[in-house]
Amino acid sequence: SRDLILSLGERLSVQVVAALLAAAGTLAQAVDARQWVVTDAHFGEARVDREATRQRLHALLPQLTGKTAVHTGFLGATPDGWTTTLGRNGSDYTASLLAWALPAAEVCIWTDVSGVMTGDPSILPDAYPVPNLSHHEALELAGLGLKMLHPRAMLPLLAAGVPLRVRNTMRPADPGTLVDSRGSLDEARPACVTSLEEMALLDIRANILTERGIALTGTTLVPRTSLPGRVLDVLADAGVGLWFETASAKGTGQAVVVQQADVSRALAALQRAFATELREGSLLPIAVRQPVTLLTLVAETMGRMPNVAGRFFGALGALGVNILASSQGASQRAISAVIDHDDTTLAVRTVHDAFNLATQQVSLLILGKGVVGSQLLEQIKHSAKHLRDNHDLAIRVVGLVDSQRALLAPDGLDLDHWQEALGQAPSQPSDLAALLEPMTRQPAPILVDCTALDNMDVLYNAAFDKGLHVVGANKKPLTVHRTAVAELTAKARSRHRQYRYETTVGASLPVIQTLKDLVRTGDRVQLIEGSLSGTLGYLCNALMDGVPLSEAVWTAKQKGYTEPHPRDDLGGTDAARKGLILARELGMQVELDQVPVQPFVPFEFLLVDDIDAFFAKLKTHDAHMAAYIAGLKASGQVLRYLVRIDPSLPADDAIRVGPVAVPADHPSTRLRGSEAFVAFTTDRYQNYPLVVQGAGAGGAVTAAGVLADVLAIAQSLRGR
Repeated sequence: SRDLILSLGERLSVQVVAALLAAAGTLAQAVDARQWVVTDAHFGEARVDREATRQRLHALLPQLTGKTAVHTGFLGATPDGWTTTLGRNGSDYTASLLAWALPAAEVCIWTDVSGVMTGDPSILPDAYPVPNLSHHEALELAGLGLKMLHPRAMLPLLAAGVPLRVRNTMRPADPGTLVDSRGSLDEARPACVTSLEEMALLDIRANILTERGIALTGTTLVPRTSLPGRVLDVLADAGVGLWFETASAKGTGQAVVVQQADVSRALAALQRAFATELREGSLLPIAVRQPVTLLTLVAETMGRMPNVAGRFFGALGALGVNILASSQGASQRAISAVIDHDDTTLAVRTVHDAFNLATQQVSLLILGKGVVGSQLLEQIKHSAKHLRDNHDLAIRVVGLVDSQRALLAPDGLDLDHWQEALGQAPSQPSDLAALLEPMTRQPAPILVDCTALDNMDVLYNAAFDKGLHVVGANKKPLTVHRTAVAELTAKARSRHRQYRYETTVGASLPVIQTLKDLVRTGDRVQLIEGSLSGTLGYLCNALMDGVPLSEAVWTAKQKGYTEPHPRDDLGGTDAARKGLILARELGMQVELDQVPVQPFVPFEFLLVDDIDAFFAKLKTHDAHMAAYIAGLKASGQVLRYLVRIDPSLPADDAIRVGPVAVPADHPSTRLRGSEAFVAFTTDRYQNYPLVVQGAGAGGAVTAAGVLADVLAIAQSLRGR
């Protein structure tokens, strides 16, 4: 009776549509599918007798010749005439039965999206329609709960080789997704990633194993191979649908995924069936973990692609997503993993990006809009098209903070008008950590620190806890007490997040990476010597060229080489911090207060807070500095401000920072302008030190180094 009542809407609709077609001049006929769809009496979810259905349809065809037939979907009838319904996606099933029996040239499903998407659009804003799928891929996706497809609707099409096209009712011009026997020919790109949420993982396993391959139950010996089969039979008898199942290699355990709504029924059935084994201890208590998500990557071409599983699990593991269970079918068409529900968004985005299913999005929260920060924004704006077109990378600035205001733009900041937007933004929160929470909902969130603020290691730790990567041009978090630095780097590793800080030494020069590579490959560093401050390098060159000290410092400030207050450079502390960072990369247990620093100017100059007064003070030192430079030239020497690190010396003497007179053949005398250099003398590079040299100061080069660190994180997230 219920099915009969439910049939009324379909039966009325075909009469209306056929009449509308006739009114528009098309010869049409309404067809009640109960005339040809033959089913059993399983009301509400009737099973179709395909052969009887084919015969009935072909008997009906002569009546439809030359007409446009409008069939009811969703309906059938038992051989003796009782009305039945076909269940979910019943209308699509009706269409596929028609296509199979005729056979048809194509079936078109009209829905509310422009095809089968590469992922859940609610999780992936950049998900897009898959152009081509094979019948087998579509069947796999239907089995994974994709709402627009159903396994029953796919099977007749698969049997007849009839193509299916998924189109958007509201966007009829969109090509949609074509499902046919061939599918996509692009072996480098899988079809899509699916995520079934609100699921539960049940784990049933034997307790003790003997070497003869049987489970010891106390009074009963149970063959190991019986466990998985019994589990599946018990759940089938209980009417519990399985979405995933995997067994241990020797049949001693079985993991299944069911809907959370079915957990109580599944658990009760298993506990009844295995009551003896559970009581005697041959089975461990059945473990239930919920909620979980079933994450699956689907692609017909995966069997011809190397390292698919490695990229899949590697991408998830790199971000600390725990795999609770996994499976890959014999067809190699799909690979699945069960993950915690809380990891769903991160996991879907990670897999989607790792297989280049879309442009890799990177979301930046930038702290600081000074010389480096503003240059970084400019470089991101100008490189955006190149990165998208050539590297499939989309960098979005979703947060910008200065000393007074904090601007959050979840959809991305307009980099042509960021100054105006920031000027109208609300005041900066007292605790910057409050800005991290919105970042957790952004794809690949990265905190970018372009400030010189203290105590930023606390914020970095909070960022790692929230799942953000960190790129820091700020040296201070790396020069606090070594235990705090160790905790910071350990936190990044434990949270599977990256902390990149190449620009803290040498701006965009690969100084830190070079040192890391030397240490990792087992080389022993004997000495590090370098001009680590591009600012002080510039001043030394200017003074040697006869420029007065005060004028040289003023020019350096105007060029953006110095910190906001030049005394921060002239005091040498900045160079000392860089030396300390390098020393700690060598594993040296050194603190900043153990580094003796000789300022570039007399110490009392550094106590002047006012900028104008500071430059007035510098002018009084011009004559003295000029005389000193003249003496160096007379003796054939050159002024340089160097950092010298000798790991063999005690901690108090291992790092030396200050101005020195070097001979004309010293490597540092080759420096021009604001160039910096570092020379590594090692066991391998003993006679000819390894030298890294280039521009070492300025907002543009530092910003370029920051951007390079951001891109390195983005590329690593793609797994290539």
